[in-house]
Amino acid sequence: MTDNNDTSGGNNTGGRKPLSLKAKSGGTVRQNFSHGRSKSVVVEKKKRRVIGGPGKPAPAPEAAPAPSKPRVDEDAIAARKMGLSKTEYVKRKQALGAAQAVAADRAAAQQAEAEDRKQRAEEERTALEQKRIEEERAAEDEKRQAEREASTAKKESEAPRRTEARAEPEPKPEARNALEAMGGRVKQKRQQPSSTSKPSRNTREQPRRRRKLTIVSALADNEERQRSLASVKRARQREKERRSGGDGGDKKARQVVVPETISIADLANRMAERGSDVVKYLIKQGTMAQINDLLDADTAQLIVEDFGHSVKRVADSDVEDNFLADRDDDDPKDMKPRAPVIAVMGHVDHGKTSLLDALRKEDVASGEAGGITQHIGAYQLKLKDGKKITVLDTPGHSAFSAMRTRGAAAVDIVILVVAADDGVMPQTIESISHARASGAPIIVAINKMDVPGANPQKVETDLLQHEIITESMSGETQAIPVSAKTGEGLDALLEAINLQAELMELKANPKRAADGLVIESKVEKGRGSVATLLVKRGNLKRGDIIVAGDYWGKVKALTDERSARIKQALPSMAIEVMGLDGAPDPGEPFGVVENETQAREITQYRQRARRDTQTAPTAMASMEQMMAKLQEKQISDMPLLVKGDVQGSVEAIKASVEGMGNDEVRARVIYGAAGGISESDILLAKASEAPVIAFNVRANRQAKDLAEREGVEIRYYSIIYDLIDDVKGVLEGMLDPERRETFLGYATVKEVFDISKLGNIAGCLVTEGMVKRGSGVRLLRDDVVIHEGELSTLRRFKDEVDSVVSGTECGIGFKNYHDIKKGDQVECFSVEYLKRNLDEVNKAEAATKKAEAKAQKAADAAAEAEAEE
Repeated sequence: MTDNNDTSGGNNTGGRKPLSLKAKSGGTVRQNFSHGRSKSVVVEKKKRRVIGGPGKPAPAPEAAPAPSKPRVDEDAIAARKMGLSKTEYVKRKQALGAAQAVAADRAAAQQAEAEDRKQRAEEERTALEQKRIEEERAAEDEKRQAEREASTAKKESEAPRRTEARAEPEPKPEARNALEAMGGRVKQKRQQPSSTSKPSRNTREQPRRRRKLTIVSALADNEERQRSLASVKRARQREKERRSGGDGGDKKARQVVVPETISIADLANRMAERGSDVVKYLIKQGTMAQINDLLDADTAQLIVEDFGHSVKRVADSDVEDNFLADRDDDDPKDMKPRAPVIAVMGHVDHGKTSLLDALRKEDVASGEAGGITQHIGAYQLKLKDGKKITVLDTPGHSAFSAMRTRGAAAVDIVILVVAADDGVMPQTIESISHARASGAPIIVAINKMDVPGANPQKVETDLLQHEIITESMSGETQAIPVSAKTGEGLDALLEAINLQAELMELKANPKRAADGLVIESKVEKGRGSVATLLVKRGNLKRGDIIVAGDYWGKVKALTDERSARIKQALPSMAIEVMGLDGAPDPGEPFGVVENETQAREITQYRQRARRDTQTAPTAMASMEQMMAKLQEKQISDMPLLVKGDVQGSVEAIKASVEGMGNDEVRARVIYGAAGGISESDILLAKASEAPVIAFNVRANRQAKDLAEREGVEIRYYSIIYDLIDDVKGVLEGMLDPERRETFLGYATVKEVFDISKLGNIAGCLVTEGMVKRGSGVRLLRDDVVIHEGELSTLRRFKDEVDSVVSGTECGIGFKNYHDIKKGDQVECFSVEYLKRNLDEVNKAEAATKKAEAKAQKAADAAAEAEAEE
């Protein structure tokens, strides 16, 4: 066995080396044990771990040195890439670093300054809030102190009286000693501090309150009850009235708003009076009334004034003050130039729509039924120079007079189209009247210059009769020869329109609320009510609340004439609007309102006013007039139910058919609206026994089946003059035919024969003309007609003959009449019935009425002259 302590030689261990560990860094330590043993231990050295302080990272361990590599001059490489020398590159790099450092310092300074300002503002705001709270607390403390002092003074002033009232007889000496001793104990007990209850502010009332036990006092745990907020408010109000010198019982005068009608309860509420007092007042005045009775404005005003209040009278129409008022308060700086609005007017088939087609290079006339315009069109023309012109194309047929009136009233310039081969016609004259009434300047477009026989000089001469003097005749009206087919004169016409617009200096404010006119309206399936609007001023946007006539709504969509969606409509634009709750009448003004409440108030007032006008009671006729009307033949009515594609067409049809009547027959439109025919329309027509006139609309399947079951006639039309001709023919058929009488001859009764089977037969001699069988006869006695009838028999000797001429004798028998005497005279005549023409009848009635008016005027003048004498 070999000892580890043996250090002599390295081979005494049997050729084995002692165990040892080699470390990168470390050493060997010899350990000594008992009994003389020892052992060598290899010790490894560890590096010391250093832990950083709080908030500081620990130092990173030292990295081992990297192997040496050849150093690369990066500045030289970068300078070579930029084409600079190394010195110049280093200078630039240093300058850039310095600039970046300055910018970083400036940004840091600005951020610190902003944070400092924010902190100062927060501190100031906190200080102000704290100051306000302290002031409020101080004011509240002062108020409580004043109330406490006032209450203490009042109680002290009342204490002597209360003491005298409660005085008791003087007790005996023994009782006085006992009371003093008890009082001392009570006083000592009261002086001891209480840990469970607060000392009372008023010790005199404390015993009295203890004797009266209530729920509040029990729950308050012997604490004094606090005053209620209502009590404090009443006390403050009394103190305020006392300081102002007023009496709390006096009434406060109010300004009472009194509408046209108001109930007693509402009036009392507005006066802050009891309703029973107002009823008692009316009873004292001799009027028995109840709380819910309605009063007129004059009576309400008297009541308000007698109760000591002032009155402010208002009317239902005041809701339209802001809407209908012409507010020309636009700032001149906001006024911007706008496009001119023109109306193309003239006689039917003079080429108005074809002229506009040539201007906008579209074929619109081909889509019109019958080759005529039956709707009012509105769109914008964009010229080559970028300018725009808004155009209203009005119908030329006589039935669309109302449309022409609206077109002239809504535009700035009127283009009067006259055909060079036709000249001035009735609707041309009417268009001139409409243009003059609106005050718009007129530009004459002499169309169809390419047609053979065109004579523009004749057109200008005919216009002189209507006070239209063209420039070629030393006037001011521009006359432009044009041709819609060849394009001749179109540029000159556009130049004339722009020149006239520049002279007028048309401007509008696009920043204000929009307003304008309703050009047309209709009801479409899937879209609802669609109205064509012309914006005169302002800016119409989606979501605006508009009022048009009797209807209102929020704008859901805006589309132009090409059915393209737009976001806003500026002045002089014609657009289609969706969102109204009905189809307004064409020509009605529209405007944007602030909210839905105002819109409802305006439309409800208008609907109520229209309903009152339609159902207004008519004046009662006298008894003589009623009896005369019953004895005369009643007028014949033809009821009609009209449905059209647009509201303007319905209006035109109604005006045309109702204008054709006279004192004998007339057409009456019981209902007219835009949209297709529905089942409700068929039921109304059935109840009124009226046919349904459909203009450019159709009935749905359910309505068609119902009409067939109920026997209601539906007539479809697409051309308005066909509709008018049919209605006119029906009215003429309702007229009684004209009775025309023709004299035939006279015969004198020479003898009367009594025949048993035939009765009395007159033997006559024809003295004039002839007597014809089957004709009408009159029996005259002393030149007085005593009978009118027909011949029953006409004989010559024993034979029946057709006629007997003058100078011939014959036998005449009367049908159902036998009172014939010798010497009577027989007048023979024939009767034929002729069909009457409605136009001739109307002309005759107009002439008769004119003559009667003239005679009445002459009679009145004569009566006035006689009265003066």
